[in-house]
Amino acid sequence: MSVSEPVDPFAGDPYDPARALDDGDEATVPMDPADREQVLADLVDLEVFQALLEPAGLLGLTVDCGPCQQLHCVGWDLLRSNLRALLDAGTSPVHEPAFSPDPARYVSWDYARGYADASMLERD
Repeated sequence: MSVSEPVDPFAGDPYDPARALDDGDEATVPMDPADREQVLADLVDLEVFQALLEPAGLLGLTVDCGPCQQLHCVGWDLLRSNLRALLDAGTSPVHEPAFSPDPARYVSWDYARGYADASMLERD
């Protein structure tokens, strides 16, 4: 009896996580300056959102995932690392969604922005 290799569960999948492994043949395209500024602004916003929402028991934000058409609950640290990776490498690393998150402990980016804006108005 011969031992064969296991079947690749991502065979034919255009979102195969192994595609993120660069073989060094392709040149990295630098991020457009306007896009870079937007990611930097998102990092600042994320810090504000976390400072305001984490004390209320919120663990992060929800993100619409285009490839799987699902809403993912993403923690503050993972969001931050994804944005930093986007700045450094031009792409976010592949990662597994949180295991059985409580959706009530996450809010959308738009909700967080509205909450932050309202909090700033209260201070004026």
